Amino acid sequence: MKAHRIAVVCTVALTLVACATTPAPERNPLAAWRPSPNHNPRSAQMIVLHQTEMESAEAALLTLQTRNSGGRVSAHYLIGDDGRLYQLVAERERAWHAGASRWGGVADLNSGSIGIELDNDGVEPFSDAQIAALLRLLDDITGRLDIPRHLVIGHGDIAPTRKRDPSALFPWQRLAQAGYGLWPRANSAPAPIGFDPWAAMRLVGYDLRDPEAALRAFHRHYRGNEEGQWLPGDAEILFDLQVQLMQMPDTPAP
Repeated sequence: MKAHRIAVVCTVALTLVACATTPAPERNPLAAWRPSPNHNPRSAQMIVLHQTEMESAEAALLTLQTRNSGGRVSAHYLIGDDGRLYQLVAERERAWHAGASRWGGVADLNSGSIGIELDNDGVEPFSDAQIAALLRLLDDITGRLDIPRHLVIGHGDIAPTRKRDPSALFPWQRLAQAGYGLWPRANSAPAPIGFDPWAAMRLVGYDLRDPEAALRAFHRHYRGNEEGQWLPGDAEILFDLQVQLMQMPDTPAP
């Protein structure tokens, strides 16, 4: 009898522990719960790259893990200049890295993206070890989470009026050669007569509410400068990006 009571107590204890560690589904007390099996977890549909603009990965970790003078901020991953990889937030959780931003008409990018911080002060080149680690991480994340490979973009692309990262030194072409991000193809066709580069920028994803800021972001990403006026060759680049996008199968909105 004593052994039986001990077994019951242990069973109850284990049940209580399980209840304490496994959260119940969120239910609105105003509604009767009639669960449907037709759902799946919310998941990221794009990857946003940042640069820390700090003196070291250790300093960036301190900022990303604590309240700081600029407010609370986080990212899912941080990659050191030496290629060391840190994870700070689970991929299923909403990290606070995108802020006020927009891409392809979608505004809540914290909810629809994975944030990756790169240890870089904003003026130095990105190291080979760091980019190699980033490519390994992109291969892992896009494969597991089924994120379209062309939806790897920069913080400056989604927040052109506020952000400039990663800098014009970031090797977007190298990422594209590995299959990530959108990049113009060599020997692309010239833009046709009547081609609208602004419409193409909107199709790519840029928020045009501040056209000059959007154009600077486009140049930073695709031309390696921050010119605020149209440059020779811009139309050809945008026409090829537009053609690539129009040839892709439909992808879910971020």
